[in-house]
Amino acid sequence: MNKLYLAGVAIVAAMLGFTYVAMDIKGGLNGDIVNMLAIAGAVVLVIATVFVVTKYVRQMQSDTATGDLAEENWDSIGEYKNPLPMGWAIIFLGLIVWAAWYFLAGYPVNAYSQIGEYNEDSAKVNAKFEEKYKNLSTEELHSMGESVFLVNCAPCHGLAADGMDGKAANLTKRLEAKSVVYVINHGSMNNIAVHTDDNGSKTTSAMPDRNGLFNSATNALITDAEIEKVATYVANGMKGDGADVFASTCSSCHGADGKGMDMVAPNIADFTPAFVSDILSHGKKGAIGTMPAFTNLNATQVKAVSTYITDISKGE
Repeated sequence: MNKLYLAGVAIVAAMLGFTYVAMDIKGGLNGDIVNMLAIAGAVVLVIATVFVVTKYVRQMQSDTATGDLAEENWDSIGEYKNPLPMGWAIIFLGLIVWAAWYFLAGYPVNAYSQIGEYNEDSAKVNAKFEEKYKNLSTEELHSMGESVFLVNCAPCHGLAADGMDGKAANLTKRLEAKSVVYVINHGSMNNIAVHTDDNGSKTTSAMPDRNGLFNSATNALITDAEIEKVATYVANGMKGDGADVFASTCSSCHGADGKGMDMVAPNIADFTPAFVSDILSHGKKGAIGTMPAFTNLNATQVKAVSTYITDISKGE
């Protein structure tokens, strides 16, 4: 047998032996289809690579170029019009068939995956958690909500929920003046699909920016001075100077007391558990920046932290 072929066989044997030893050290295949496919692919790759390299090295040693040249050439360097080697065509078609099987019937669509197992286990744990804590009292919700808040919310909003000097929204009050100014200038419903009231009703109506806000008392668009005035009024808990601007510009949607109107606008006087839950579910874009949605929380945790935030905004 030609030395080149012997070298090829030796390389294949060595690489397969190394693969076997490596798998044995790791504990074997353990019936895992992912490991099986990986090893099968490695074996095929090693054999095919050594075979192709051996064949063409041998061919370069002994063969001479023959055949018809293509009409095109590059600096007098021509190219033979050789047909596609049958082996290449078979391997190419075989890979297409294997790829279709892999994605449609093998892995990952129809086989075990760690992500799938994690999602299934998480769903079971969440279901058990919600069943266990579905009838919590208000005090119990507050206590659980504090724990959830400290882990998920405090890194941005601070341990005292005061926003850490403007790094995030101050949750000890419903709205700050700068937030009101931002919403009036830019409109609302940013990154939020719906608002939900305490009765579970939803509204999808967006609040326009300042170019759509008319002061019915002056029959004109709201001015910068009126924006500052009504922002201070809302931030002060619907008290003080600015009640006239609110009544003539904002109350038609948010109500005379600022507590919102079903299917029209949210409560801007107080936090409510339903409103906080909506923010947690959809995220929010405001004067400070964008808050992401917290999809990692289950329904009970969302309810608990919403209750906690509502309570602390009232000083409870």
